[in-house]
Amino acid sequence: MLIRIAMAGTLLATVPAVPAAAAEPAPGRLVSRAPLARKLWLPGTGRAYQVKYWTKDVRGRAAVSTGAVFLPKGRAPRGGWPVVSWAHGTVGVGDSCAPTRAGRSARDIKYLRRWIAQGYAIVATDYQGLGTKGVHPYGDGRTEARNVIDMVRAGRRTTAALSRKWVVIGQSQGGHAALFTASTAARYAPELDYRGAVATGAPSNIELIAPYAGPIVPDLGLDGLVTYFAYFLAGLRASHPSLRVDRYLTPAGVKAVDAAERLCYDAMHERVSGLSIGAMLARDLNVPAFSAAIRSAIEVPLDGYGAPFYVAHGVLDTDVPLPLTYKLVADLRARHRPVTFKAYPGADHSANMFASLPDTLPFVRRLLR
Repeated sequence: MLIRIAMAGTLLATVPAVPAAAAEPAPGRLVSRAPLARKLWLPGTGRAYQVKYWTKDVRGRAAVSTGAVFLPKGRAPRGGWPVVSWAHGTVGVGDSCAPTRAGRSARDIKYLRRWIAQGYAIVATDYQGLGTKGVHPYGDGRTEARNVIDMVRAGRRTTAALSRKWVVIGQSQGGHAALFTASTAARYAPELDYRGAVATGAPSNIELIAPYAGPIVPDLGLDGLVTYFAYFLAGLRASHPSLRVDRYLTPAGVKAVDAAERLCYDAMHERVSGLSIGAMLARDLNVPAFSAAIRSAIEVPLDGYGAPFYVAHGVLDTDVPLPLTYKLVADLRARHRPVTFKAYPGADHSANMFASLPDTLPFVRRLLR
């Protein structure tokens, strides 16, 4: 298209028109909605949908994510079902690992059925990059938080049966995402009525330790550590190509991170059996650019918490050591944040989810009144 510029009847120039920049899709806008396959329903579900929706990626650009919406049986109360936005734990970073494709673990199904039985709708993001374009930026809390929040928006666009009132609940990787969500939800989505959060088994303060990883690090005896580390490096390699992550890896490390891009948790855990973090690394990670990237991705915010939130941790957790959470809670309390914390004796990483239910169920019930 050409635009002719004239003055006092004299043609001065003919220039090409510059097309207006296309507006980015609004976060939470639906790309598609379809009934969710019955085999993927949670017990107690009355209706369920699989959705694709717009959110943001690790660089803040518009990106598509997928997720599921579960409605309880029966008729919605006046104002709609209160919403639990579920942030799932580690499943992998490959597309085939997305819960709307692979299904959910027996542990998560057992846990989520307790929440839907309370009369809450559950919206559950797969996270951006899991089942959609790109490698999932595993452990990047800000990206996961946007995915979790935009899933609430997408759920409300899917059905009018959802209330504006919502909370976030997450376990492990999802607990980390829930904390990031809690620190930003009210600002990121002011049109919603965010009430609070529950984070179980959430990793924190990893940025204080991870930069000191290097070839001399021995096997630390923590469950799943090498698997989590490989997933994190796979996400970092894709989202921060300037780091040239492979330069820090041994041949065995490169193979492990390559495998992490496609293998889901159980297969990946078996794949790295006998491999230590030290055996993966050819160089120390304690260099400014790498340390900054780690901190930017995983450092749990200490500010922005306007609503109450509950942090639960198992004393016997060998995936995420309890002392890291003690430090987080101490830092939050020093800043007078509205955090409730309890450590559960006899509970490991997964058992903590169920041990905390007698406390978290009434906690959320009060929030959603």
